[in-house]
Amino acid sequence: MLVLSLALPASAVFADTNPLQAERWQTRPVVVVVPQEADALLTKVRAALGETSAREAFREREMVLYTVVAGEGRRNDQALSAAQTAALLKALQLDARGPSTFILVGKDGGVKMREGLAVDLQQVFAEVDRMPMRQPR
Repeated sequence: MLVLSLALPASAVFADTNPLQAERWQTRPVVVVVPQEADALLTKVRAALGETSAREAFREREMVLYTVVAGEGRRNDQALSAAQTAALLKALQLDARGPSTFILVGKDGGVKMREGLAVDLQQVFAEVDRMPMRQPR
């Protein structure tokens, strides 16, 4: 089995380690990538999610938060491996060194929104609410 895994192309290895694959059809990942802890985008997102109403809206919409700060990845404050972080960045075509980026990924795995510091969580929630899987059946 080890020989088989070594024979896989690099893209297959990244697909296996990309944490977004496990989220597909389960959650809506928000990915915030910033070059340093004190980045204004990260501060803004954390402050917004510190408010009870925004935190509840985030959970109600089945969203999870991925952060990559100075190259270190986390999912809802749980550390990702270096391979998972690299695969996440590669899948979204992002560089850990910047620019600071906010991405909303839909349950289908597609990028639905890509923003910078101007991101507004209320607009993100409105975008999610327009998605087909949020519509009443």
